[in-house]
Amino acid sequence: MQRCLILILALCLSAPPVRSALPRRGYTQTRYPIVLVHGLFGFSNIAGVDYFYRIPEALRQDGAQVFVAEVDPVNTSEVRGEQLLAQVQEILAITGANKVNLMGHSQGAPTARYVAAVRPDLVASVTSVGGVNRGSAVADRLLALTGSDDLWRKAARAALLSLSLRPLSTLQFNAALNDLSTAGSLRFNAKYPAGVPETPCGSGALLQNGVRYYSWSGTAIVTNPLDPVDVPLLLLGQAFSEPSDGLVGRCSSHLGLVLRDDFKMNHANEINQILGLVSPFEVSPITLYRQQANRLKLAGL
Repeated sequence: MQRCLILILALCLSAPPVRSALPRRGYTQTRYPIVLVHGLFGFSNIAGVDYFYRIPEALRQDGAQVFVAEVDPVNTSEVRGEQLLAQVQEILAITGANKVNLMGHSQGAPTARYVAAVRPDLVASVTSVGGVNRGSAVADRLLALTGSDDLWRKAARAALLSLSLRPLSTLQFNAALNDLSTAGSLRFNAKYPAGVPETPCGSGALLQNGVRYYSWSGTAIVTNPLDPVDVPLLLLGQAFSEPSDGLVGRCSSHLGLVLRDDFKMNHANEINQILGLVSPFEVSPITLYRQQANRLKLAGL
């Protein structure tokens, strides 16, 4: 009997977790189109690989209208926000809808927040995924590097440049760093406060100016031994004094209703990268996007 119990327990522990919900017709069919907004050094598609890896098709599979925005890979959130606003207006003209649901990863979150702030009549909801809503300690560290360390900073810039598809000027890079720093985020939040928690690690208002705000994020960095980005994210994560996903701290990710802030995911896993190499012991990122689409649907959005 004891051996049987041990065998059953071993089988349970070794069983793979449920990766995603079974397709259900209409499960992700929101009232308004979903617009996915990439972060720093982001892109819509490279050689057939989406920034939001396999997420758009998973949302479309059960009814959602999904668009992937393409804004400057490196710039301030306000500049990117103006570009996003123009694309939102195009999407509304194409679809005949009068609002959109914005889902932003990393700097895509403040970029989406900008659009919701200046044109709340066009935005039904903003979902922040690993969003830089109170700055990043990595940006703080890079800005603090001076003197002899300036060579390291230039090397870091060169490495990050390889992730961008467009020419990157020093001016753009420094502007983005300042924007994503703690001080820069405080300035941004003072101008566009909707959804931002009043306390550093609290929750913000779910509904402001007719727009609903949500957020979720991860706090694990090394999640899959096959994932090549785990090591550099682990090194970058040393900049934080709090749990982080390697680029954004747990509390900084909070916006509006905090759905969860401790998934076993790093900054890349939050968009199902690299190529789906995420933790086998956590719910699939694709499932989280599907669940959020269903949440928006049930809220009439």
